[in-house]
Amino acid sequence: MTRRERFLAFVNFEPVDRVPRRASFVESLRQRMTQHLGKDPYAYFEMDGGSGAGLRPPEGYKFPNYSAYHPGREHGKNGFTIDGNGCGHQSHGFYHFTHYLSPLRHTDRLEEIEAYPIASNATWLDDRMKKACEEAHARGDYAQIFVGHMYENAWQVRGYEPFLVDLLTRREAAEVLLDRFFENNLRAAEAAARCGYDCIATGDDVANQKTLMFQPDLWREVMKTRWAKVIAAARRHKPDIQVWYHSDGNLTDILDDLVEIGVTILNPVQPECMDPVAVRRRFGKRLAFDGCIGTQTTFPFGTTNEMRRVVRSLAEALEARAGGLLLSPTHVLEPEVPPENVVTFFRTCDELRG
Repeated sequence: MTRRERFLAFVNFEPVDRVPRRASFVESLRQRMTQHLGKDPYAYFEMDGGSGAGLRPPEGYKFPNYSAYHPGREHGKNGFTIDGNGCGHQSHGFYHFTHYLSPLRHTDRLEEIEAYPIASNATWLDDRMKKACEEAHARGDYAQIFVGHMYENAWQVRGYEPFLVDLLTRREAAEVLLDRFFENNLRAAEAAARCGYDCIATGDDVANQKTLMFQPDLWREVMKTRWAKVIAAARRHKPDIQVWYHSDGNLTDILDDLVEIGVTILNPVQPECMDPVAVRRRFGKRLAFDGCIGTQTTFPFGTTNEMRRVVRSLAEALEARAGGLLLSPTHVLEPEVPPENVVTFFRTCDELRG
């Protein structure tokens, strides 16, 4: 099977030649893995990941200048950087972790929130996106792009606690930011569908270890409605496009909602938070899984024998050879993960042949 054939079989609950699997690494672990393997892990292991390219800004497009929101700091100096949405990141030298500096954290004025400059993709071009899709299909890969966050981007710009307060006490201010990101996401999803992509990736981290970060009805009113429109817009152009949705934590309270609006692949299905077998029993072939191998437990702290046992038992319980399961770590692999566990993960997955 090509990667694309394997992906389409997996997501449609059809038999696979081998259970698809993949992983990603923070840079420090990637370097350790390269030393351990004698080769970059992304080249050493045949990853079952998709590829693609997003919309392209036209020549001369001017991105917002966010420096005024971070007085006394300069992008690229003393470990400080500004991302594409204007959020500051201050490094303190501990691996890849940074301290977030939300540009709107000090204001409560609605007019300042409304005036905040977020780059719009309304005039962006899809030529690079289309070419990447065609090239992926020619290689036998599946075409997928991430169309963006919504809730996560909004709170990062506003500040975590201020944004939650806005949601509860003055919804209009919260929805100003949500709508700006929603509009960009919708246009990206529509463009990907028009270009023939196999899958769009979406999602927001809206849950913690035990439950949602807020009441389910609030999520339904604010986030569900917007993601439903994004997915429906893509499906108007390509009815069979797959929808991958990410959120860490325990999503039990909104799983029915996600399936209702058209999500077909759930990531990462953290085993520390939800039982993958119970979720599969509940939804059957309506929801495929990408993930399921814990990065809070098995990957960093398990032995190679435990890794082998977890992969095999999960694949058997979920009938992985018949499709519906892409095995992967439930998050990017962090510095403390032993290289031996990564090698055992891939080797054990590769033994799961159809």
